[in-house]
Amino acid sequence: MQQRKPKVCAAEGAAADIPVSQGGMACDGWPEAEGARPEHWPLPRKKRLTLDRKRWNTVLNVVLVAFVMAVPPFVVVYGGGVAPADWIAAAKARLHRDSGDGSFPYARSPPDKLLGGLLPDGLDERSCRSRYESSMYRRNPGRRPSPHLIAKLRKHEELQRRCGPNTNAYNLAIEQLRTGKSVGSPECKYVVSISYRGLGNRILAAASAFLYAALTGRVLLVDPSNQMDELFCEPFPGTTWLLPRDFPLASYTNFSIDTAESYGNMLRNKVLSADAPATPAAELPAFAYLHLDHDYGHEDKMFFCDDDQRLLSNVQWLVMRTDLYTVPGLFLVTAFQEELDTLFPERDAVFHHLVRYLFHPTNHVWGLVARYYRAYLARADLRVGIQVRNFDPRHAQSPHVLHQITSCVWREKLLPELLATEEHAAPAPAQGARSTAVLMTSLRSWYYENIKGMYWDRATATGEAVSVHQPSHEGQQQFGKRSHDGKAWAEMYLLSLCDVLVTSGWSTFGYVAQGLGGVRPWVLHKQPDNLTSAPDPPCFRDVSMEPCFHAPHVYDCKMKRGMDTGEVLPHVRHCQDVSWGLKLVDPRLYKA
Repeated sequence: MQQRKPKVCAAEGAAADIPVSQGGMACDGWPEAEGARPEHWPLPRKKRLTLDRKRWNTVLNVVLVAFVMAVPPFVVVYGGGVAPADWIAAAKARLHRDSGDGSFPYARSPPDKLLGGLLPDGLDERSCRSRYESSMYRRNPGRRPSPHLIAKLRKHEELQRRCGPNTNAYNLAIEQLRTGKSVGSPECKYVVSISYRGLGNRILAAASAFLYAALTGRVLLVDPSNQMDELFCEPFPGTTWLLPRDFPLASYTNFSIDTAESYGNMLRNKVLSADAPATPAAELPAFAYLHLDHDYGHEDKMFFCDDDQRLLSNVQWLVMRTDLYTVPGLFLVTAFQEELDTLFPERDAVFHHLVRYLFHPTNHVWGLVARYYRAYLARADLRVGIQVRNFDPRHAQSPHVLHQITSCVWREKLLPELLATEEHAAPAPAQGARSTAVLMTSLRSWYYENIKGMYWDRATATGEAVSVHQPSHEGQQQFGKRSHDGKAWAEMYLLSLCDVLVTSGWSTFGYVAQGLGGVRPWVLHKQPDNLTSAPDPPCFRDVSMEPCFHAPHVYDCKMKRGMDTGEVLPHVRHCQDVSWGLKLVDPRLYKA
């Protein structure tokens, strides 16, 4: 006899003709099973318990289906266009087990899109999707900002809105600049960051300028050259950080060490003196140029002295050129130390907070990041980023450098070693063996092709699967080219999404990636010019994820004599990749 199908209710938000066998609900709200109501089951208790478990699994599936039917519009708008199949698979895994895998997205707890309060809430998500979506792509939640840093950022955002471009205060300051004379007690003060050199240098320079602006109560304005507006979203709510193109100092991008208005030259020529009593406002210049580039001179380096900072605090407009990460030098200025210690109790996370706050890829660049991540990295259990930077063209295709890379990743157990010959069959992978995706970034493809070929030609000793990927290979660095810089920014960001990083010593590209990701990298030793064999050891684990200040000052401002500035504070020490450089460290981890 054919069994009568139970009546199905048209539940709220569900179609009335969904059969019970596909997750429909009977009119009393209980899922039907086996065509009979629970109270009518003439079954033994053991079998009834088994059916109860099946019934509850059906309930979970019904909830999942109903939720997923409502979620796709949200995912499309707020989730970066995530494929529904990926999302459903991850959500189902969450319902049935406490997932510890790396599936994307939502495989773990909901992401903290404001990064612990670092980011301001309420900005338009559609105009800059990366700002609030990036946390969904990260396994490492990063360090939490201090309450004092959060309060400082909100206060600085208000300053940027009150004094930024298109405000009365800004217009007045521009008129004062045009007169060529300084004014006493200006309403607002400014620092302009010049954008030049490679993208990594530009990011380090703007981050350094921002911290200096925040410490000194100045508005930060970034030179829009080199597509800064096309690479990065606006970081401050309700205003712009881009310097208007009608800025009256028309030649500021050409300022150099020889510019008469540089602070160093004004000290050298006795136009200004930090040793003299307070200089009247009428005698101060309308602006000062801060030449903090790699080639800066002794007088330029007086910027890092307390007396000089007091003098500069009375100049309304400062224009800063640097291709360096000057933040460790700011920690040596006595006047800033107490505030910096409160802002950053974890001294090895300063750039980590600055770069995550300031630099968010525009939607075009974020599309490059999100699409590549989902296609090649999202499903891997382990993601290993390898950044190869050759400063000498002779090393562009060097077997010694290739040996250095493989020795590093195998010696440090970052990647599985290969079997001795290709004839050896791959061992059967253990149940649940992990998969590894390797992301390589380099201007050339030679190293990628060789490492990919190794893992294709020969089996891994562990039997785990290793895939190797490289998004682009531009051949050579192309300063100021939009497509080149867009790819570079996307690749920095992709590297920052990896679980493990191997970077090249001296490279600002690698510095940005490790800071964004909050990862202490393994660093490949910089190859000597006369490279005849791979360096041994090939790499080292960096003590800090902070960038290195490549050209610090070496001067005792009080005693007016030379000094090793890497021996003054326990958290400002010498870099491991650039021995004379300075970097911020956690004193508990630092080893000389």
